[in-house]
Amino acid sequence: MGRFTKLRKNKKFDYSPRYFDDKGEGSPFKIEHRLDKYRTTVDSPGGIRGRWNQAMSDMKNVGDRNLKWRFYIILTILILIFLYIIDFDLSIFYTQ
Repeated sequence: MGRFTKLRKNKKFDYSPRYFDDKGEGSPFKIEHRLDKYRTTVDSPGGIRGRWNQAMSDMKNVGDRNLKWRFYIILTILILIFLYIIDFDLSIFYTQ
């Protein structure tokens, strides 16, 4: 009867990671996205309206100007590779 009234206590472990060197970066177990430190909309005050306004102002900033051209060139190359793989006949677009 004594065994049912006296419950075991959970074991406590003092785990410290082997290769973790704490230099003020915080906990190694905290999960956060790699790019969160570069985003301005993360943890912005003001609720949904403040986040929306911050996101709209970020969209107005001009980033890399060549990004669109690079994207279109890569996209066309990938489409042409895909058409070559499926053996698509491009002669249907030409009049004879």
